Amino acid sequence: YVLGNKLEEVPPNHEVAVFANGCFWGSEKGIWRLPKGIHSTAVGYCAGFTPNPTYEEACSGLTGHTEGVRVVYDPSQVSFVDILRWFWEAHDPTSGMGQGNDRGTQYRSGFYYYNDEQKALIEASKA
Repeated sequence: YVLGNKLEEVPPNHEVAVFANGCFWGSEKGIWRLPKGIHSTAVGYCAGFTPNPTYEEACSGLTGHTEGVRVVYDPSQVSFVDILRWFWEAHDPTSGMGQGNDRGTQYRSGFYYYNDEQKALIEASKA
């Protein structure tokens, strides 16, 4: 509750984005630095196939998960493109399975879309 809002809530006219760009604690802290529009953030393991993995399981490289951050944001104050820009600038997606000293498959880069517009913007941003 760093931002003072319930983690599960998505208020009217807000959207959700999920990204992975290294250690989720640093990524979450980074997204708080956007000047406005972030309602809440939550960290966890995403995009894997093992239900509710432990830290040790995720670190084994056998669960398929990344360390991800879920962001609930107000698009009238911060755009999905702004979040995408921050995502690309906050890490090196060419470093493979890790960022800095954090090494392992759980630290790989990923952006997970919730609708066709997000998908198109993510794909266009990779060019």
